[in-house]
Amino acid sequence: MDITTVADDLIVLHDGAEVTRLTGLQPSTSYTVLGHEVTTLSRPAGELLARFATVNDVHFGEVECGRIGDSPEGPIQRALPGEAPYPETMNRGAVAEILELDAAVVIVKGDVTADGRPEELADFERHYRTAFGDRLHVVRGNHDSYRGQDVFSGDRWIELPGVAIALLDTVTPGETNGSLRAEQLEWLDAMAAQSDRPVLAMGHHQQWIDGTAHDHRSESYFGLQPDPSEALAAVVARRRSIVAYTAGHTHRHRVRHMPCGVPSIEIGCVKDFPGTWAEYRVYEAGITQVVHRVSTPEALSWSERCRHLYRDFGVDYEHYALGALEDRCCNIPLR
Repeated sequence: MDITTVADDLIVLHDGAEVTRLTGLQPSTSYTVLGHEVTTLSRPAGELLARFATVNDVHFGEVECGRIGDSPEGPIQRALPGEAPYPETMNRGAVAEILELDAAVVIVKGDVTADGRPEELADFERHYRTAFGDRLHVVRGNHDSYRGQDVFSGDRWIELPGVAIALLDTVTPGETNGSLRAEQLEWLDAMAAQSDRPVLAMGHHQQWIDGTAHDHRSESYFGLQPDPSEALAAVVARRRSIVAYTAGHTHRHRVRHMPCGVPSIEIGCVKDFPGTWAEYRVYEAGITQVVHRVSTPEALSWSERCRHLYRDFGVDYEHYALGALEDRCCNIPLR
């Protein structure tokens, strides 16, 4: 049984395909749910100003989940005969749940496709653009640009009541890891300096942070390379309007902190276990991050089959991908 989601007013538990939801709860209050004591998040002070949602690593066009290179090991999961392609199953569920939220905007933080092919991009547009129209904002990931494609390239500045979102293109075309150019950091610095509201920076690649276990300094680091990661941290330290950096890419949930104390957050993928999207509630005095597991019956059936991906390589994927509850659901304070 997983306690997957805790907000200031909500607790959700998953036990395989069984979902238990408690709604209308009080903030900062302990509840006993199926024998588990769970405390709801505190609620930042002030009025609720906006809600928005993010997804990442949706991977339209992917047909094998858990494959590493040409290795036959895995386990490698595939949609069964008669089933829809699993990226469609998972994203259809995510879209339906986000529509219920009535999000002001929906941010897609990269890896829209498996290989950036036109038919994969068309599938993405059919699911997301049809649902959200001009509320949709997209930046590319490494899977979208392995062959030099530039669809969804470039940085974006999105303003909502109570928050601005700096959506950063961290892709180096043809490469798995990412970077930020000097002019991008200068743009972020200038925009954050003049912002009249808190800023959430977002990109596809997770930040390298010195001292994090197993994240050794290397230009081949799987995420945002060390030098641009430190340059990003320097901008964040200088501009107190920036309250967090959030990314995808790693298919896991994790919160670390830059040297200045600002959180650097990773959100898990839509396409496999646990199959999640993130809600952000913007208050006058803070922002609440609430990660939701896609819970349509078809999505749960698929994502449960992916709980033990990479087991043949000695990876405990369910704990890696799910992370701790506080990695998924937390308050982001203003500075």
